[in-house]
Amino acid sequence: MKKRILSLVLALCMVFSVSAVAFAQEAPVLKFDENGEFKILHVCDCQDGYPANQKMFDYLDTVLKVYQPDLVILGGDNTVGEEKTKELAVEELVKPFVDNKVPFTLVFGNHDHQQGYNNDELFEMYKRYGGEYCLAYDAVPELHGTATHNLPVYASKSDDIKFNLWMFDSGTYVKDENGNDLGYECVTEDQIKWYKDTSNALAQQAGGKVPSLAFQHIIVGDVYDALFAESPIALGAVTREFNGKIYSFFPKLHNFSGFLLEYPCPGVYNFGQFDAMVEQGDVLGIFSGHDHVNDFETEIDGVKIINTPSASAESYRAAVNNGARLITVKEDDAWNFTSEVITYNDLVIENEDFAAKTGASKASAMLMNFLGDFALVLTKLAAVFSRIIFLGK
Repeated sequence: MKKRILSLVLALCMVFSVSAVAFAQEAPVLKFDENGEFKILHVCDCQDGYPANQKMFDYLDTVLKVYQPDLVILGGDNTVGEEKTKELAVEELVKPFVDNKVPFTLVFGNHDHQQGYNNDELFEMYKRYGGEYCLAYDAVPELHGTATHNLPVYASKSDDIKFNLWMFDSGTYVKDENGNDLGYECVTEDQIKWYKDTSNALAQQAGGKVPSLAFQHIIVGDVYDALFAESPIALGAVTREFNGKIYSFFPKLHNFSGFLLEYPCPGVYNFGQFDAMVEQGDVLGIFSGHDHVNDFETEIDGVKIINTPSASAESYRAAVNNGARLITVKEDDAWNFTSEVITYNDLVIENEDFAAKTGASKASAMLMNFLGDFALVLTKLAAVFSRIIFLGK
C-alpha cells in the first residue's frame, strides 16, 4: 500500500483534481443513452479461484446481454486463488465485459492483494486485459491505495456533465506495531480531501453541484447508526464498537429494506468520509460489497448506504441473494436513482437459456425466492414493533 500523501501534494491537490476531471474526459466517454438512462451493474466479491465457477460467467454474460448496462463496476475482492494463476484469473474475469463490449471500472478489496501481487501490479493487469473497455485510472497516484478516481457521465445530446461516479480504494487491514490485524481500513483523509476538491472542480465546470454515486469495497462505519441500537456496555460477540460507540445486534428493522444477514464490517477508524459527502451535498448513495450476504439499503442525512451481495457462484453459493445490483439513473431526474439485485434465482426463473446452460432447476429457484420473500415479509411485520420501540426514529 502507498504511504499517506505528503503535505506538499495535499496543498496542490486542487490542481491534481482539475487534472483528474480532464483525464476522465479523455477516456471513452460515458453518456446517458438515447432513452435518457444510464445503467450500472455493480458486481462484488467474485473472488473465486482460477478457473472460477463457470456458472458465474454464464450469469455475467446473460445479465450483460439481457440488461445491457452502460458500465460495470467491480466492487472489490474481484479475484483470489494462487500467485501462479492470478494473472489468468484477472484475464478470465474481465473477458465477459470485453466480449460484450461493455466498459468497466473497479475498486480493490481487502483480499485482492493476497496472492503475490500488490494492487498497483493488479491494476496494470486489469488495464492490459481490459484494453479500451477498462476505464479505471489512478487520479492521484500519491493518494492512499490504488486507483481512486471519478468518471463523469455526460448528457445524451451534449457535452454537459450530468452525473458523476466516485471510486474509492477503501484499503485492506489495519496492523498494530507487531504486524497483527486489528481490523479493516477505510477511506482516508487524503482521499477525502481529493474527493472534496474534485467535487468542487466538477461543480465549477458543470455550473452547479453534480449528482453522483460512490463505490468502495468496505462499508462506511456510519451505517451502524442507521441499523443498530446502541448498548450501554460491551457484551462480547453480540455487540460491536465503531465510531466510539457500542452497538448491539438489535436491528432497527424499520430503518432499512432488503437482507441484513450478517454484521456489516466497516473499518476500524472513521476519518469523516460520510460527513464530508453529506456536507458536499452531491453524493446520493454509497455502494459497498464486502459483506457477502447483505443486500440492504438504508439512509442517513439524505444519503443512501447500500450493500451489494456477492456475485460469486462458489463463495456463499447457498445464499438466497447471490447476484449483482443494477442501478438506473435518468437524465431528466438525475438527483434520484433506482437499484435492484438481480439474483441467480431470478435469472433461472426469467431466462430459460441461462437455466439450461447452468442445469439449474426453475422449481428450486422459485422455492428459494419464495422463502426469501417470506423472510422479507416477516421483517416488515416485525418492523412495526421496531418503530414503536425506537419511537419512530
